[in-house]
Amino acid sequence: MSKQIQVIGTLKCRETQKVMRFFKERKITPRFLDLYQKGLAKGELENITRSIPIEELIDKESKEFKSKNFQYMVFSPEDVILEYPLIMKTPVTRLSGKAILGFDKDKLTEFINLLKQ
Repeated sequence: MSKQIQVIGTLKCRETQKVMRFFKERKITPRFLDLYQKGLAKGELENITRSIPIEELIDKESKEFKSKNFQYMVFSPEDVILEYPLIMKTPVTRLSGKAILGFDKDKLTEFINLLKQ
């Protein structure tokens, strides 16, 4: 199976747009998962949380988080992300079992180098 970079986010997210543009400028077409259209599978989330602590994935400033009143509740981060994927901070970039949260040029460049190996 060939390696492919996956970007998880929303088309409206500026950070997601930066990551997509970063790859496009380097002639790489990542697979894109739009959280507005489809959430994460449990296995995908488990894979991501091997690299990023699950608490860091929750965007406590998001409209979705506030509209569901999660700030007043005790909840399981995994269950919340699986049910309400728009609560996630984006983008999450994945490659070969590794994941990056946000736009980090150095780490994205490392992913490109891994992809070329």
